[in-house]
Amino acid sequence: MEEIVSHSPADTHRLAAEILVTLPDRAVLALYGDLGSGKTCFVQGLAAAMGITEPVTSPTFTLVNEYKGKALLTHVDLYRLTHPDEALAMGFEELVESDGITAIEWAERADGLLPAGTVHLRFRTPEDGKTRVITIEES
Repeated sequence: MEEIVSHSPADTHRLAAEILVTLPDRAVLALYGDLGSGKTCFVQGLAAAMGITEPVTSPTFTLVNEYKGKALLTHVDLYRLTHPDEALAMGFEELVESDGITAIEWAERADGLLPAGTVHLRFRTPEDGKTRVITIEES
C-alpha cells in the first residue's frame, strides 16, 4: 500500500500519468472518495497521459463515457447506483472486461464485482481542504 499527498490538480495528473505507465494494456482502476476528493481530476490526468484531448467530465448521469487515445479509456461513475445488482444490469461485467483502461468512480457501489488485479485508489481530503491524500493498493 502506498500513500501519496497531492498538493494540486497538476500533482494528481502527474500521479495518474505515473500509474498509467505501470499498468498492463487492460486494467481496472477502482476510485473511492467523497465528492470533490479528486477522483475525476485523476481520470482527467489519465486521459491526458493517454493522448486524449477532448474534455473529460464525470459521467454521473450517463454512467459511462468512452474516450479514444493511445488506448481506450472507459470512465464509469456509479454514484447514482444503490446496489451491485444495478451495476450488473448496466453491463458492468462487460465494462471491466473491455480493452484499455477502465476507471470506476464510486467503485464501492459495485462491491464484489471488481476483477482480481484491480488497482484501488482511495481519495481523501484532509482538514486543511487544500491537499488530497491518495492511497493506492492492488488486489
